[in-house]
Amino acid sequence: MLLPYLVVAAFGLIFGSFLNVCIVRLPKHESIITPRSHCPRCNRPIQWYDNIPVASYLILRGQCRHCREKISFIYPLVEILTAALMVAMLAKYALSPEFIKYALLGMILLVLIFTDLIGRIIPHAVTIFGMGAGLLLSLIVPVDSRPLSWVIGLLGIYAGGTMVSLLGSVSGALVGGGLFYAVGQTFYIFSGKTKEYIGFGDIMLMLMVGTFLGVPLTLMTILLGSLAGTFLAVPVTLLSPRFRNYEWPYGTFLGAAALFASLGGQTLLDWYLRWSGLA
Repeated sequence: MLLPYLVVAAFGLIFGSFLNVCIVRLPKHESIITPRSHCPRCNRPIQWYDNIPVASYLILRGQCRHCREKISFIYPLVEILTAALMVAMLAKYALSPEFIKYALLGMILLVLIFTDLIGRIIPHAVTIFGMGAGLLLSLIVPVDSRPLSWVIGLLGIYAGGTMVSLLGSVSGALVGGGLFYAVGQTFYIFSGKTKEYIGFGDIMLMLMVGTFLGVPLTLMTILLGSLAGTFLAVPVTLLSPRFRNYEWPYGTFLGAAALFASLGGQTLLDWYLRWSGLA
């Protein structure tokens, strides 16, 4: 039926409007509740009829009604992406606890993708909230804990499914954040550079992703995010000198990779395990 997808898409547009508030205000350490939305130039409050997701942007032609200040296209883009993400999650997981878990992860990732893209900032308030949510949801929706289950089995330790899932969430966080920290510190020490290669925000991002996805999909996120960043940054840097000192938003690539992992990562992982004979 088409109706559930239309309803979810409508809610996605509404949630996307809220995510825009988070993207703009959280890096500035401002409240996401008050004051109400207003134009940053003329400071006049935005009325409800000018705050309808996507539609108001099109009607106003991307300008403030009062001062004609241009409205960033990122606002409708985030709203559309959130709606598309919600529809994709519904198609993947139907109306289930998994849908709630991964839709929440997707919205958190969208905030972090754009805060890093726009201002090279990954707000700790978002990642800490995400870590708490990921750990809590691991008690309801099982986390892929295959490596941990193998270790527990070798040790002859018995643990129930819920406990294994929680431990899988914790181990995912430790592997994601710990691996990033170790690699970053290694490059920092041996390169002799005065600036660290990997920011603490990226480490916090991977800690958060690990709580939702567990070890296998967290490692996939790191691999795909690193490959995507490399395949884009290296050619662009070589072809355009003005990008040679450009600070690439690594968190944006990792966030996009985590989105893929939450939607198609398990299918890709199962295919690889079958192909390699490890399944």
